[in-house]
Amino acid sequence: MTGSLLLRNARLLDPLSGEYTEGDLRTADGRIVEVGPNLVAAEVRSVDVRGAVVMPGLVDAHVHVTASTADLGSLPSSSPSYVAAHSARTMSRMLDRGFTTVRDASGADFGLADAQAEGLFRGPRLLFCGRALSQTGGHGDSRTRGANARDDHPCCAGLGRVADGVDAVRAAARDELRKGAHHIKVMASGGVASPTDRIDSTQYSADELCAIVEEASAANRYVAAHAYTARAVNRALELGVRSIEHGNLLDDRSVSLFLSQEAFLVPTLVTYWALKEEGREHGLPESSWRKVDDVLGAGLTALERAARGGVKLVYGTDLLGGMHRHQNHEFRLRAEVQSPLEVIRSATSTAAELLNLPGEIGTLSVGAYADLLVVDGDPLADIGVLAEPKHFRHIIQGGDLI
Repeated sequence: MTGSLLLRNARLLDPLSGEYTEGDLRTADGRIVEVGPNLVAAEVRSVDVRGAVVMPGLVDAHVHVTASTADLGSLPSSSPSYVAAHSARTMSRMLDRGFTTVRDASGADFGLADAQAEGLFRGPRLLFCGRALSQTGGHGDSRTRGANARDDHPCCAGLGRVADGVDAVRAAARDELRKGAHHIKVMASGGVASPTDRIDSTQYSADELCAIVEEASAANRYVAAHAYTARAVNRALELGVRSIEHGNLLDDRSVSLFLSQEAFLVPTLVTYWALKEEGREHGLPESSWRKVDDVLGAGLTALERAARGGVKLVYGTDLLGGMHRHQNHEFRLRAEVQSPLEVIRSATSTAAELLNLPGEIGTLSVGAYADLLVVDGDPLADIGVLAEPKHFRHIIQGGDLI
């Protein structure tokens, strides 16, 4: 029976309580249907996982599955079919690393999500936002200073779309929502991979950001904002943004705003480490590589400040091109300032809350998707076992061993 499985003699890890229980777990039709001791299920495949930990499948809440290169400005000139083929391979490898759900932070669309859901290729469940909204000259505007023409035709690959003015950003947000976006991504500050903006800039006017937040809220969706500096982070939070991506230069006021707004922070430490180490090998332009230092050293400091202040932290990586292979290294980086349990929650239960999927993913509760990881080793004692996929005895998606 597809999606039906019985795992016996497991150490079941509940991320919320941080406790293990001994027992069995049964799935049917892709969902968890029973958890307890000495379960029996006739005509269902049974797997003895004695000695292993069973935990929810991992969630990466900041990926770019279409980013086949770190030279993001080159993507719009690539064939969409070529980019789709790369994306399918990238997603398959993410699943092999234990990530059963990912949130794409610009680039992926309903086509990739539908293809994955229909089983046309193997990969994690995909939550997408379509194109990120950017002002002219913002982080999503890939034109160099000497370029003028811009082609935002939807047939072409790319991560951003440029929209200026309240009416234009409303229309752009509505268009992404029309195509099924699970969230809207906005560029609220400068960035590393964009050619003409400063990292310390703020982007979009307050009126424009408010309009985008209003459109997302009207559709029962939310806004995620790329933002580095405290000025950009705080401004976005005050205007109703629910998820801050990166936040490397946040301050104590940021922490207060995260708490009062019940917002989430998605640090992406590993991408700066990878960009510095090998970004140029994977297409990152020299001008962008020189900007990495502006945010690299501050990332851990920001994470420590946010964790100490009780901010809801979610696992994200933001890797590009051939650097996707470092996806699990984020576990090691976060463990420098967080406990293993806190890091595990960021990639399971807290991620599920951000994605508006509590009880569906990131949990071993009855009724949840049977997206599971069977791990050799104790991740509560050594988070390193999640940083090395060689420790994964089984990866299970929708109740099927993959």
